[in-house]
Amino acid sequence: QVQLLESGGGLVQAGGSLRLSCAASGLTFSNSAMGWFRQARGQEREFVAAISRTGGNRKYGDSAQGRFTISRDNDKNTIYLQMNSLKPDDTAVYYCAADRFWRSPLYVNSNSKEYDYWGQGTQVTVSS
Repeated sequence: QVQLLESGGGLVQAGGSLRLSCAASGLTFSNSAMGWFRQARGQEREFVAAISRTGGNRKYGDSAQGRFTISRDNDKNTIYLQMNSLKPDDTAVYYCAADRFWRSPLYVNSNSKEYDYWGQGTQVTVSS
């Protein structure tokens, strides 16, 4: 059974930083492209960042570009999202997602519909 467990969310003031983690189990992690998405209340799920299975390629959504960094540690079966210069608009539930298909080493995907496994999410709240 595949499990993705996010952690690291919380309440932070605008301009602050948070580091989210997503620990995976039940899948061959090094074969899986991974992604972070977020969903604010009343809004659709939004792409934040994605990383290839090797970590050699990354892609960011417009809102994350220049402020967030996605990374992974295949020895620990974990991906991370370092979020800096946080804004109130970053307030959302953040989800990690895994692709169950083996992809090319640099494959990244920003389409939430093409991810197969999802975590339960972690709340990030940025106060002004």
